[in-house]
Amino acid sequence: MSVLVTGGAGYIGSHMVWELLDHNESVTVIDNLSTGFKWAIPEGVRFIEGDAGDMALVEKTISARKVDTIIHFAGSVVVPESVSDPLKYYENNTAKSRNLIAAAARMGVDQFIFSSTAAVYGEPATTGPIREDAILNPMSPYGSSKLMTEIMLRDAANAHDIRYVMLRYFNVAGADPKGRTGQSTTGATHLIKVACEAALGKRPSFQIFGTDYDTEDGSCVRDFIHVSDLVAAHQKALEFLREGGLKFTANCGYSRGYSVLEVLETVKRVSGNNFRVIESPRRPGDIPSLVANAHRLKSRVDWMPKYDDLDFIIQTALDWESRLVSNRKSA
Repeated sequence: MSVLVTGGAGYIGSHMVWELLDHNESVTVIDNLSTGFKWAIPEGVRFIEGDAGDMALVEKTISARKVDTIIHFAGSVVVPESVSDPLKYYENNTAKSRNLIAAAARMGVDQFIFSSTAAVYGEPATTGPIREDAILNPMSPYGSSKLMTEIMLRDAANAHDIRYVMLRYFNVAGADPKGRTGQSTTGATHLIKVACEAALGKRPSFQIFGTDYDTEDGSCVRDFIHVSDLVAAHQKALEFLREGGLKFTANCGYSRGYSVLEVLETVKRVSGNNFRVIESPRRPGDIPSLVANAHRLKSRVDWMPKYDDLDFIIQTALDWESRLVSNRKSA
């Protein structure tokens, strides 16, 4: 049996592929390479260039590769873009996920792990780390598109005996500590990625969107989780399903928050480089503060993060960014 990873050539997906290989899993990747990179796929992994929403392709792959588990990362992830182009997000994140789930149901794949997001919560009604039973009220089409998929997967699971884990990511950052993969997308919008680019001179400045929020220093507060800890949570989820576990939904974060300004100061300190910071107005869809209560994940699958350290997260991101700079200079 094998694991099908959709979006496995992308940032988080490629880390997941390495995590699965480290656990001796047989892995197949489907990715349309719209934001991913073929070079990010390790040797020995079956790669199929195609769309996760192509039911015929997915069904053929499930049959040929004896797939028993799908880990679904493929989709669009930029909140401001979702506000300006919502139909793209309902197509890529909702409609195509519907087709993928339908293919899984038709082919008898009964284990499904879904890459969801903290954006399904919207702006929390209470302060402090947010729990999974909080009101779901997304403030962007991105969050709505992911929530719709959660609902579809839940309902399809009830009808077709699919066992699932849905993991709601907070802010994913950093890169593989072994240097095997990292965030490589040109024009990426991830805060730490952009700040590292500015620190290494790849951007002339860093732009803060909103410094008048009701937070300690006026900038947004986020729970940053190292990507390797995130994919380790997926591996634990896979083990849970393999051992006969039924289903659960859980937050992925460290239960602590850092403001944008704190992150920028840490990037400057860790890199040893200063860079220009421009204060700009708020962006539509941004939430002042979002921090995970990660107790459920830790208790359900015995997940213990290894890299809960902002300096380490940023150092791995800088190391990967430096490698990208070196590769482009030598190309």
